[in-house]
Amino acid sequence: MTTLVLFIGLALRLGSGQALAQAAPASTKIEIVSVTGCLQEAMPNNWTLTSATDPVPSSANAPAVKDIPATPPDGKNVFSLIGVSQFNLPAHRNHTVLIKGLFIKATPMSRVNMTSVTMVSSSCVPAPK
Repeated sequence: MTTLVLFIGLALRLGSGQALAQAAPASTKIEIVSVTGCLQEAMPNNWTLTSATDPVPSSANAPAVKDIPATPPDGKNVFSLIGVSQFNLPAHRNHTVLIKGLFIKATPMSRVNMTSVTMVSSSCVPAPK
């Protein structure tokens, strides 16, 4: 309730010529990204993407054929995958996949809340040394 009162008070002080969006505090944006790596099940229903590429901004939709890498890239990242129940991940276990989803930067491990999974290769590239 206090936040609403403060916001209304601020809006009244802005006057009719200024947009309310200018008064809103900056929010932390969660980006939709695309990452490619080796899909592994650490424990039952606990999935990770290993040897993963750096996240790149993307859309939530499944990738177009032209956006799927011809050869599995090797990366150095590991991401915990969440929101996995909607996907048949056991069918892609130990495959190189392209995952799209909301990127949640965190310590000790960042997470990707999945929106799509696409197989790139039926095997994984060896982990970088």
